[in-house]
Amino acid sequence: MTALSIRDLTIDIGRPLVRGISLDLEAGRIQGLAGESGSGKTLTSLAVLGLLPRQARTGGSITLSGTELIGMRRRQLNRVRGKRVAMVFQDPSASLHPQLPVGRQLTDHMRVHLNLKKDAAKARAIELLEIVQVPNPAEALKRYPHQFSGGQRQRIAIACALACDPEVLLADEPTTALDVTVQAGILRLLRDLAIERNLAVLLVTHDLGVMSAIADDVAVMKNGEIVERADRETLFLSPQHEYTRTLLAALPGSKIAEADAEHQEVAVETPREEEATDE
Repeated sequence: MTALSIRDLTIDIGRPLVRGISLDLEAGRIQGLAGESGSGKTLTSLAVLGLLPRQARTGGSITLSGTELIGMRRRQLNRVRGKRVAMVFQDPSASLHPQLPVGRQLTDHMRVHLNLKKDAAKARAIELLEIVQVPNPAEALKRYPHQFSGGQRQRIAIACALACDPEVLLADEPTTALDVTVQAGILRLLRDLAIERNLAVLLVTHDLGVMSAIADDVAVMKNGEIVERADRETLFLSPQHEYTRTLLAALPGSKIAEADAEHQEVAVETPREEEATDE
């Protein structure tokens, strides 16, 4: 089932930055959106929640279960943000209030959107921290963000995003600020949540290694356009666009990188052979 549909989306901030892209996010699946910095991938995710700069001009359509989001009034959008569509940002420190305990941040969110009483919100907060595997969740509610590791802060940020059972989760470079071993745990968590909670996930990242771990489908952006899209296996085994091949070649152990290296070795050796013949 399609949870979120993007059609012919354009974003102009002094110049065209996103040029008529279309994507569908399906419940229970992770749609990857890959590209280098400046490709327009993060702007696309921000457009879903109406978080673009004021001077931005948008065109096209973004529908959430049939409801048009582009042009929606701020008050209506506030009912969508966090409740039906939630976002996990790259740096959890920027999305968690440093002066409020974790429990307050979780429960306030639920009391606003779900109208829960204090005790019910607290019980739900403990449950969410258990789901995202934060140790000693009841005690964790009393602690402040700086008292957790980077990986635990990102898990708490994910718990905040899940608090109101959203239909769609936008994850913008959710593991970039974390070390490799912590990244793996966060990626497994996102994969499990998509399946168990039937979440439609948009995973935005420049790292195709991250995509290869959990994305079901991948779209590749360059200069504001989608240049290639395919299911994960097809894209990684048989990339069609040169830009996709370039991104894949940058991955450690990439077969494309090995093939390119062999080609370069042959190219370097050939002139030497010719020089030897001339002598």
